[in-house]
Amino acid sequence: MADVRGIHDVDRRLGSGRLSALVTGTAGERPGYRALAHGVRTLLLDGRIPLRTRLPAERELATALGVSRATVTAAYDLLREGGFARSRRGAGTWTELPDGRRPAGVAVFPVGDGMLDLAVAAPGAPEAELGQALAAAGAVLPRHASTPGYHPYGLPELREAVAERFTRRGLPTIPDQILITTGAQHALSLTLALLGRPGDRVLVENPSYPNALDAIRRAGLRATPVPVTDTGWDTGLVESTLRQAAPRIAYLVPDFQNPTGSLMPREQRLRILESARATGSWLLIDETIADIALDGPPPAPFASLAPHGVGEQVVTVGSLSKTHWGGLRIGWVRAGSRLITELAMARVPSDMATPVIDQLVAVELIAGMDEVLRERLPRLRAQRDALAAALSRHLPEWRWKLPPGGLSLWVDLGRPISSALAEAALGHGVRIEGGARFGADPGTHEHRLRIPYALPAALGEEAVLRLAAALGGGGLVAPSTAGAPRHWVA
Repeated sequence: MADVRGIHDVDRRLGSGRLSALVTGTAGERPGYRALAHGVRTLLLDGRIPLRTRLPAERELATALGVSRATVTAAYDLLREGGFARSRRGAGTWTELPDGRRPAGVAVFPVGDGMLDLAVAAPGAPEAELGQALAAAGAVLPRHASTPGYHPYGLPELREAVAERFTRRGLPTIPDQILITTGAQHALSLTLALLGRPGDRVLVENPSYPNALDAIRRAGLRATPVPVTDTGWDTGLVESTLRQAAPRIAYLVPDFQNPTGSLMPREQRLRILESARATGSWLLIDETIADIALDGPPPAPFASLAPHGVGEQVVTVGSLSKTHWGGLRIGWVRAGSRLITELAMARVPSDMATPVIDQLVAVELIAGMDEVLRERLPRLRAQRDALAAALSRHLPEWRWKLPPGGLSLWVDLGRPISSALAEAALGHGVRIEGGARFGADPGTHEHRLRIPYALPAALGEEAVLRLAAALGGGGLVAPSTAGAPRHWVA
């Protein structure tokens, strides 16, 4: 029988909290060297063991798992042969990924001629409401025509509307605490640039939203990943990372996390707020998907749970992209009024202000948001369930956990072929991104796909049929992507 205490000691050192699965998953049998290598490789690809992490010494891991040292030695040999580990005399064995699993660059695929786009987890616009809002905005636009039209903080009436919605959701907010931005991505990039300095650490979830990870890298910040699995967050690991790494910022998506769909429980939020208070880290909370609650009421704002003196450390960003339409580039930051002033000053050199006409449309849409959601959420719930049923029929070997909200399923393919499958799917008329695009460490999550249910149910089923055809074509191997483009997602 393995020494469970020793396994947990190794778990803490790796920061994975999952190595014990190598033992418990064998139904009481001691893992052979191939099973051990496969387990470590799986944890690495799933982002639960970080890259560039020192693996336990062979004797230590053998003792923890209750196997011979020869078994561990052979497992490490397999990992090195496969490119998942490297060793140097006197320095130990460290995790890495094989060559060809580090994407770079940017590319955008045009979608047309029957192409189904599963790289974008966002619905189309509510046409009637958008048309009515545009008409109402056009009617009041002449009142603004005599002004210069620059509003670095945002239109006063839109700031008031966003503040009032925060207040109704349980977080008292005044307009001075709101900055209107050109989408949530702009809000994220602006906040990261103001709060961080090149070289600062940022705690991030792994997997996470790719565009946020790109913004962190572009700002010269160092991502410190913590895993989010099908069961959610390991709060103890988040707390220990906050204490030990002392990140300047922690970027979190607690509400229907993108891409896993997980919803962070209240008690975990309270513990993270307390840890941030102790370490002084900023909490950058992404609420872009918070209103897409499919199996229950929408969560209260994360910052509403902050005890006295901690709320000023919480910066919340959101937008209308997921509730209404990505083509309407309206986002916002909710923070302390002093920080809002600093953000407004920081935006002027690059952005000046968000277009007035878009903001006037947004005022109208926010006023009718509850009505839009009452129509939209049941339809998204039906599309989610239809997509899950289609996957069960046509790809029964794939696994996923049905999320309580959000816009996509995070699907386990059972083997690391997602990049190859995404490439093959293009030939079958489906654009989708492999799971590695969502990894905080390049190349992880190669056995995952994010499959949105933003398309109508019939198109979702057709997309699944095309994915099954691409998979059935065979010959799927991990493509050499060194220097290949990193594709665009939303």
